[in-house]
Amino acid sequence: MLKAAEKIFNIVKLPHSVNLSSTKSDLRIQLQTDPRYQTFIVRSSIKEVMGYEMKVAAVEDVLQGKTWAYCDEQRRKSKRQKDLADIFRIIEEYPHLKDLLPESLKAEF
Repeated sequence: MLKAAEKIFNIVKLPHSVNLSSTKSDLRIQLQTDPRYQTFIVRSSIKEVMGYEMKVAAVEDVLQGKTWAYCDEQRRKSKRQKDLADIFRIIEEYPHLKDLLPESLKAEF
């Protein structure tokens, strides 16, 4: 799969993800390789994103991924703060998803 993508994108492999970018687009793609994210695929849907048709995770799954990232104490504090801000933005837009958060994060709202 990455061989085909190399013709279009610059590829950076990281421990838990693969990042794709192109000088021809502002689009940045991050593919998660952590096995926990595999269940997100069946709930994803095809969307057009900046001129590309691609599978996009359901908002509930994005929230779960952000929660995992925020709770990972091995991540840099600055990254975790960004994840927390993303969680706040998701809950502001979709308040009913607050119930999906762990109790420790619900207290933040």
